[in-house]
Formats: sequence, C-alpha cells, structure tokens
Amino acid sequence: MTTKRLTVIGAVCTAAALALAGCSSETSTPSSADSSSTSEATAGAADRGPITFAMGKNDTDKLQPVIEKWNADHPDEQVTLKELAGEADAQRETLVQSLQAGSSDYDVMALDVIWTADFAANQYLAPLEGDLAVDTSGLLPATVESATYQGTLYALPQNTNGQLLFRNTDLVTDAPANWKELAESCQGLSEDCLTLQLKQYEGLTVNTTNFINGWGGSVLDDSEAPAVETDQAKEGIQALVDGYADGTIAKGSTSATEEETNLAFTEGKTAYAVNWPYMYTNAKEAGINFEVTPLVAKDGTGVSTLGGYNNGINVNSKHKATARDFIEFIINEDNQASFADNSFPPVLASIYEDATLVEKYPYLPALKESLENAKPRPVSPFYTAISKAIQDNTYAAITAGKSVDDTTKDMAAAISQAAK
Repeated sequence: MTTKRLTVIGAVCTAAALALAGCSSETSTPSSADSSSTSEATAGAADRGPITFAMGKNDTDKLQPVIEKWNADHPDEQVTLKELAGEADAQRETLVQSLQAGSSDYDVMALDVIWTADFAANQYLAPLEGDLAVDTSGLLPATVESATYQGTLYALPQNTNGQLLFRNTDLVTDAPANWKELAESCQGLSEDCLTLQLKQYEGLTVNTTNFINGWGGSVLDDSEAPAVETDQAKEGIQALVDGYADGTIAKGSTSATEEETNLAFTEGKTAYAVNWPYMYTNAKEAGINFEVTPLVAKDGTGVSTLGGYNNGINVNSKHKATARDFIEFIINEDNQASFADNSFPPVLASIYEDATLVEKYPYLPALKESLENAKPRPVSPFYTAISKAIQDNTYAAITAGKSVDDTTKDMAAAISQAAK
C-alpha cells in the first residue's frame, strides 16, 4: 500500500521532554453540563472531512504510521498531525487557549489521562454517545474508567502505562507475594532494598496513591469527596512512611525521579525498583539479571496508577464523524500491536496475549496483570490541586515526621478547598 506523506505542523511551544505523563498546569473552573450542551456537542456527528490531530511531540512517532495508513484509505478525510510541545503544561496551555476561544483548530486531541475530567467538566469535549458512541468492551477496564467522567465516556483510550516491580534476581531470588515478604527479602543485603520516586513532584503522588489503593483505600469517594481519612487510606500511607523509616525504601528515593530509579537499578545498587516498562530494555542492556512482576501491597498484588493518553473530540469540530472513526481506528488490533512493538503500551487487552509479542517483550503478561489491577489517578477537574495536596503532605510525613493523622487531615482539607 502506497502511503502519502504525513503533514506535520510545527509546534506552537517548545519545552523539555516530560519523563512522567501526568503533570499539568492550573485547572480551569468547570461549568455544569446540561441537555442543550450535550445536543450541541454531538451536532456535526454526521459531518465528514479533513481533521487535525493534536498530540505532544514526544510520542508522535508512534502515531505517524497510523495516520499514514488512515490517510491512504481516506483521501477525502485526511488527518493532519499537529505536534504540540513535549512538556505537558505547555501542551495543555495550547489546547485550553484554543478551546476557550471556541476554536475548531484541533478536531482530535491526545489528552494526558489526568486532563480528561477537567476538559469534560468544562464542556470542551463531545461525549462519545449516540452517533459518536464507540465500543470499548475489548479495552482494559481501568483505561475506560480514566476516560469517563460522571458516568459518561468523553474520550477513547489510546495507549496506557502501568508501573512494574523490577527485581534483581542476583540479590533476591524469589518474587515476594506481598509487601511484608518484600521487606523481609531484603534482610542482610548490603545494597538498597527498594527504590521508587518520592521526590516532591508527580511521581510522589503516583506512589502515594499506589500505597493508598494497595491497602484498600482511595483518594476520593464516589461523590468526589476526599476519602484519605479512612482507616485503609491511613494504613497505606503509614506503610509508606514506615517503609522509608526502616530502610525498606531507599533513602535516596526522596530525591529520585524515574531516571534516578533507572540508574540505581541498572547499576545494581538496589534489589527492587518500581518504574514504568521503559526500564526493561535499559536493564537488559545493562546486563542485569532480573524479573518483572506486578506491584505488591498489603495482601498480595498491588494497585498501579495509570499513565497514557485518551483521545477526545473537540466539541467545536465540524467533522465529528470522521474524528470518531479515526479514534476508533487507532484502537484496532494492527495499530495497537504496533504500539506494543514500540514499547507504547496498548489499551486493547488481547494484544497482551499475542505469543509473538510476549516472546519479544516478556514483561507484557506482568504489565497486563498490573493494568488489570490498576486505577486511574483521581478523576476530577481539580486534579492538579489534589496532586499538590498529596505531595505536600506525604513528603512532610516521610521526611519531617508529620503524623499520618495530621497528614490525612490536612490532605483532605486541601482537597476539599480545591473543589470550592
């Protein structure tokens, strides 16, 4: 099949590449949705024609072949790629400025999973219902949850990500079944036990949320009110604090991002590391003997936090029918397999059972299990403020002796204040 040359429009903004999908700038104030706005959002669903697809430039290389295949088969519905800045805050600012102006410049937008609720609450996205409905039954459930706001699907998951527990098998032979076994397995080691990201940035939010969820708690309840003062949430945070205090969690974790974690593991300085799948190739190339498993928690398999992108349709798009078909095209089996082949974790569950891919990427079964047990970060239009509340208070508990009771009390107060 002859492919047409892909048109790429230069980025409006430039910034440093983002290591962890999930950091974003200030959250705008949502407005309430009503039946008339839903009707307006789905207007144009029958209209077809050329569309523009906006995405941060860090990962557009995975989408370019997909767009080329689409364009070869749809001469009257060409997709033009609009590359945004590599840094998440700049991406979001560009999109929000355009959407607030009522522009239709971007028909489809690749949204960091933590933006979906914010964009939906502000009525920037056409709900995927009626003529725009898409079948999500084959997708990993947690990814669909991340694209759903107040019971309505507002975007279609494109790719995902989940954390894994990397274990140096020269230091620890057997995989731990739970958190207690992990801690016990490190007794007598001269190397660090576990390295993860506790520096005061989005990585701290992710890991704190892992502990809260892994001990049976949650950050928000079903009404989007703070739930961090429950016994389960407190127990999870206490396990994190105690793990750092007793040395199970390496002291260097409070200054570690994903890259410092990667270096500690690939240099053989830590028995375990929690990181994203990209570290698999690095560890192999470093000659480390290792295995990957899902995270562990109080009673067994842990709860990873999701990363990735959801594709939303601009409420002002004049060609919503084409936009809907394009985002559905992205999740077909061939395109999702190409994602897996480029270390871009797919959202289509069946890909993780492809024998050829599993042989090539042995971490896929563990990643699938991780994703099946995963939860999105709090789905809220006020996510940025929620993340800051988690970071500020957890860091004080870990490094400054703040009690867990005070930590969760202040965290809950800050989350409540953010929603006012």
